[in-house]
Amino acid sequence: MLTKSILAADIGGTNSRFAHFQIDPEGTLVLVDTKWLPTTEVDSFSQLLAELCATDFSLAPDKADIAVVAVAGPVEHGSYSAPPYISWDIDFRRNQHVKLPHDAYLINDFVAQAYACRSQVGESARNILAGEIVADGTIGVLGAGTALGKATLASLPDNRFLALPSEGGHAYFPFISLREFAFQEFYQEKSGQKHITGNLVVSGRGLRYLHWFLAGEELEPREVSARFTEGEKSETLAWAAKFYGRVCRDYALEVLAFGGLYIAGGVAAKNPEILTHENFRHEFLDSPTMGHLLANIPVFLIDNQDSGLWGAAFYGQQLLQKG
Repeated sequence: MLTKSILAADIGGTNSRFAHFQIDPEGTLVLVDTKWLPTTEVDSFSQLLAELCATDFSLAPDKADIAVVAVAGPVEHGSYSAPPYISWDIDFRRNQHVKLPHDAYLINDFVAQAYACRSQVGESARNILAGEIVADGTIGVLGAGTALGKATLASLPDNRFLALPSEGGHAYFPFISLREFAFQEFYQEKSGQKHITGNLVVSGRGLRYLHWFLAGEELEPREVSARFTEGEKSETLAWAAKFYGRVCRDYALEVLAFGGLYIAGGVAAKNPEILTHENFRHEFLDSPTMGHLLANIPVFLIDNQDSGLWGAAFYGQQLLQKG
C-alpha cells in the first residue's frame, strides 16, 4: 500500500490551522507537520493559502492526495461557506481552491470535531463524568470558542461513521431565573444584541459579559480566565460552569448521546475548571424526567487544540478508503 498524504485545515474565527497527515501502510494516521496562521490578517481564503505556501510547511497543498477543509460556518452544497465570524467566504466553485488537489472537500468545523472523536485524540479524551458507552450509540460533540459549535456522529456499517452538522449555537440560550433574566437584559444593553444565543453566552465573549455583570469589572476573556485559579470562590466560574452544563445537558438529550458527549473548543480546553466545577455536573444531571438517562451518558473533554485537524484527516482517510 502506497503512503497517502492528506492536507487537513481547520479555519476558525481567530486562527486557521493546517496539518500534513500521512496514512502509513498499516492504515494509521500519522501527523507530520502543523502550521497555525491568524485568520483575521488575510482578506480571502486564497490569500490564506498563499500565506501557507510562503511558510516552511512540509506539504504543498496541491500535492496532497486529498484535502479536507473544515470551516466555522454552515456549508452549502458541499462547496460554499460564508462563516458568520469571518469577513470572507470560501467558494470552491469560484476556483478558490486552485492551490488544492482535485479531491478537495469542504465541511463544517464541528463535523470535523465529530470525526475527531473516533481518531487518536478522541481515544485520549479526558473523562469528566462517568457513564456507560453504547458501542453503536450516537455521539454528541459540542464546544465553545469564538462561538458555540455542535455536531453528531452516527455509526455506519463497515466501521465507518457519518457526521451531521448543526448550527444550534445560534439558538436562544435558556435563562431560567430572575437573576439570569437580569443578566440577559444586561447583556442586551451592553452589547446591543437583541438575540442572546448560546454563541454569545458560553463563548469567550460570554465570559467577558458574565464577569462584567457579576463582578462589575469589564475584562477581556483571557483576564477573566486567569481569575478562575481562585476556584469555587469565583462566582463567574460558578455561573460559567452552570451555563456550560446546561448546554451540554440539553444537547445530550436532543441527540440521545448514548455513545458519549464530547466537549471540544478553546474555552473548555483552556479552562477545564469549568467542567470540573460541581455546578457543571449538577446542571448536566438536572432533569426531573431524564436524570436517570443523563447519569448513564459519559462526558469527555478533548483538550487537544488540533482536534479539528485530526477529524478532517479522519474524514479524508475514510473517503480514500471508500475510493
